[in-house]
Amino acid sequence: MLQRIQTVYLAIVFILVGVLPFVFPLWKFEDGKEFYFMSKMLYQVLFGLSTALTVLSIISFKKRQQQFVFNRLNMILNLILLGLFVYRSLNLSGETPVVSEKGIGMFLPIISIVMLVLANKAIKKDEDLVKSVDRLR
Repeated sequence: MLQRIQTVYLAIVFILVGVLPFVFPLWKFEDGKEFYFMSKMLYQVLFGLSTALTVLSIISFKKRQQQFVFNRLNMILNLILLGLFVYRSLNLSGETPVVSEKGIGMFLPIISIVMLVLANKAIKKDEDLVKSVDRLR
């Protein structure tokens, strides 16, 4: 059912990885130029895959186990994305000619991972409820 709490969490994840990267830059350079995720193909692919997995997870609301697996894969993608951001920010902070400022877009994968964990927790709770009802029959 689409009115479950995990669908709300997944909708938030969809907004975080599908909409907000277009709004918030990942970081700003000293000369005022903003770096969005569209500037690098790798970031585009990872954000696109994460968005697609989120949509697939929302659509597969009848198959809780499949939804759980999609969320796990999405968490792994977001961890990879977060690792790339951390690696890039460590390289940026060491630059002497161009000092950059980190943007709020770098925190989107962290919030996304938290929402995916909450969604998986709610899916697990639903699965346990269904199993307990099946035992009573």
